[in-house]
Amino acid sequence: MVYNISYRRPSRVSSRASLSGAEKQRSINESIISGSSGMSHGIPDALSFDRIIAGGVCPPCTVREFMNYLKYIELAAENLQFFLWFRDYSKRFANLPESEKVLSPEWNGEAPDAENQHRPARLNPDTAAVFKGTDFASEPKVTEAEKGSNPFFTPPRTPNSEAQRDGESFDSYDATMSLGAKTNHTQRATGAFESAGLKWKPCSHCSFSPVSVQPYREEITRIISIYIADGGARQLNLSSKERTALLHALQNTTHPSAFRDVMSTVEWSLRCQAHPNFIRWTICNGNRPRVIFARGLGIGGIVGGLIAAILITLSSAPRAYRVLSMIGFMIGMSTLIAAWKGMCVVLHGMHHRHLRPWELFASDDEPSGYDMKSDSYDSLASTNSGNSFEDEPWVAKYEKRNLIRKVFDREVWIKEPALRQIQDTIFLQAILGALVFSIIVAGVFCAFPNGNFF
Repeated sequence: MVYNISYRRPSRVSSRASLSGAEKQRSINESIISGSSGMSHGIPDALSFDRIIAGGVCPPCTVREFMNYLKYIELAAENLQFFLWFRDYSKRFANLPESEKVLSPEWNGEAPDAENQHRPARLNPDTAAVFKGTDFASEPKVTEAEKGSNPFFTPPRTPNSEAQRDGESFDSYDATMSLGAKTNHTQRATGAFESAGLKWKPCSHCSFSPVSVQPYREEITRIISIYIADGGARQLNLSSKERTALLHALQNTTHPSAFRDVMSTVEWSLRCQAHPNFIRWTICNGNRPRVIFARGLGIGGIVGGLIAAILITLSSAPRAYRVLSMIGFMIGMSTLIAAWKGMCVVLHGMHHRHLRPWELFASDDEPSGYDMKSDSYDSLASTNSGNSFEDEPWVAKYEKRNLIRKVFDREVWIKEPALRQIQDTIFLQAILGALVFSIIVAGVFCAFPNGNFF
């Protein structure tokens, strides 16, 4: 089964950073609508962005391959890493109890008034438990008379150790973080706020985060140091305006709505730019040396057909024999058309593809951040490392590989049916194009009289 014979693979999409936030959101909505309507810009619904992110596709179109493409080809893996983190973060925040959600109100673009930030005189038990151990805790006022009449009275305990303060102010998410790592992330986050002209004031009990009672405050500090701060391991490509607005929002709340504008930029980059480019790249079933080799074979086939047509025309053989030159034209032109679109017809005949360079030398251990069972990615795994891959072992090994081995590298079967259909369609287009070309060229040679030279 193939798609429409007039099918065209996705066009290469370049970055358009000048678009406004409203235009990007409109493009996102159009992408979602058109992606669910069957075919959008050469991308079938089976390979839509949402389906890939949801894990509804087979190799080589999964989130893992998408991440590898962004890391090794587009050099923009931080967008997908941040997108996956935010999706997971939004789910976790939505599942929090209401007593914790109220500590981080939804961000509407303005900081809450100072007069509305006072703490109520009496707190319900759940909220009181959250505030316990912080400056916001509501301690009962005890008179001197009550102290004297109660021999068992013990004054409120003040945290007196670094370990106690950490245990009371940080949630379980940070239990695995070392003190040095916390300090490093906080220093980086503090620098980000200061460079934006904002203040990052720690609370009296905790030297690491400002409003420590807000849920996931320490996690947000880490995210700022990794994705937002200048020099972060995975710094996002944000404008100065977007970055300052985001830091201003995170200065007041950890609610997911604080990331609203930034997520529009990140999602637009993934949906409208990276995703079409990824599908276009995935259609290619051979590596660059193999595709160049296939183009050479295609040109050789056409040249062979021309030589055969010329020799038969110059001979005394009947004109009907000149049709035999179509064999060379067909083979050469179909191979050349397919190779021009990144496909090798030999590999396509078996529905195979070459392994990517980073797949050839992959170890048995899963890459950091990947979960084999769910095929999901942990965006906060190995956060001290960036997305640079120049020092990865496979780079030097692949460079030492000779050209012949690269042309005939290891192959693997393509599991995704929709991708095979696209390749079948391109192959059929190549055959039809070669047939038309062969008929025209052979017809031209048939029009010449016999040369009778031999």
